[in-house]
This record gives sequence, structure tokens and C-alpha cells, in this order.
Amino acid sequence: MRTILVTGASSGIGRDAACTLRQRGWRVLATCRQAEDAARLAAAGVEPLTLELASEESVAAVADETLARTGGRLDALFNNAAFATPGAVEDLPRAALREIFEVNLFGQVDLTNRLLPAMRRAGAGRVVMNSSVLGLVAAPWRGAYVATKFALEGLTDVLRLELAGTGVHVVLIEPGPIDTPFRRNSILHFERHVDWRASPHRAAYEARLLPRLHAETPGAGQHPPSAVTARLIEALESRRPRARYGVTGTTRGAAIMRRIFPTALSDRILRLR
Repeated sequence: MRTILVTGASSGIGRDAACTLRQRGWRVLATCRQAEDAARLAAAGVEPLTLELASEESVAAVADETLARTGGRLDALFNNAAFATPGAVEDLPRAALREIFEVNLFGQVDLTNRLLPAMRRAGAGRVVMNSSVLGLVAAPWRGAYVATKFALEGLTDVLRLELAGTGVHVVLIEPGPIDTPFRRNSILHFERHVDWRASPHRAAYEARLLPRLHAETPGAGQHPPSAVTARLIEALESRRPRARYGVTGTTRGAAIMRRIFPTALSDRILRLR
């Protein structure tokens, strides 16, 4: 039975991936932060672990527990956990940037590095990083999240090059708009860190960002989490996985824009978002 560790499995992409892979016969260990989420995962046949990516001690404990449960072997890691802190770049305090990088980048790389020796010993493994369309192009009001995903893309590319010939494949998944609680969960971080009423962007917050954050219905063009899981299965089960898997037409369009469009034209399009 192949074994995978999935992070950020309390809802959305991570939960769909964990439960679907379990149904496909994988042994799935999955992380979350709340007891009620752990109970739901356990009821689906998934083995829950409590992880706080911002804590080096928590990351170390989960890595040790994963290898202890699996006898020192792990076939795959899906680094999915992440969050967003919306807001204009000039409104982001240093604490907000430090907080998001700890989870979206530092914790994921730390966890990966603690599990890679087991994959090296086995001469096989898959490390799958969940990036974003915002790892390809920028967008207003998403500077903190964009910064973490651009950084994740770069580090993942380097890791793929460095692990060539080891039997460990490193893959990026780049989702576009996915219908998950991600947007709603970002409101807490926005309210804690961004003083939008005192911002020179106040009018834009009121007209554009706040209505989007508090919208009751999903945005147009969103795909279900299963769309990401389908690409994850390809990344895990293909003999020769691709370096990147785009999810949704939005991501594919962004990739084309990045390669072909002049910067001035890209900027005019992206300013509308």
C-alpha cells in the first residue's frame, strides 16, 4: 500500500485529496489543526495528525510521527496547507509577511527536508507542491500570497534540479479559482493585519476587495476541489510526472500571458482583477 502525507486537509483541496486517495487504496496521513476536523478525517479512513506549520517543533514532531507510523518509508508528500492575507502591499505590516511566509513557505520546506532522507533511502518518492495561478502572475491586493507562491515556485524548481537522478520526483500543481473556504478564511488575517480605513487605498477596498471577501456566493468560473485532486493523482501515479500541472483555464491563460504578453499589456489586464 502506497503512503502519502497530505497537509492542510481540514477542508477544500486537502480534504478532497486525502479522502479520494484513501478511496483509491492509498494509506493517507493528513494534517489539520482542529479536533473536529481530525475526527471527520478519521471517519473517512484517513489518519489525522495535528500540524502547525509556523512551529518548527510541530513540523519536527509530525515528520517523526509520520516515519514512525510508516516504518521509515513514505511514498509521497503533498504540501497543500496555505492561507492568504489580502491587502495592498503598502498596508502589510512586517508581522503579516512573517506570519504568511512561515506557513506558506518555511514550514513546507522544513517538512519536506525532514522527509526527503526517507525517500532518498528508498530511491523513490514524490514531492508535490500546491502552488497557484498567483505563482505565475501577480494580482492587486494579493501581494503577500503572491510573494509566497512565487518563492515556492522558485524553490521547487531548484529542488527538482537538485534531486534529479535520485528517484524522487518534484512536481508543482498550479490551481486557478477553486471553490473552497480559502477566501472566507482569509478575512481573519485581513482584519488582524490591515488597517484599511486609514489606507490611501480605502476607496478601492470599499469598492472592490471588501465586497469580494464577504460575498456569499462563489466567484465566477470556480472549479471544485476534485479538479485539483485529478491533477494530483496524475502527479503521483504517472511513471514520468510532469514538472507542472495547471488546473483550470485561468492558470493555462496565465502561463501563456507570462511567456508571450508584453509586461504593459499584462499589467492592464491584471489591474482589472
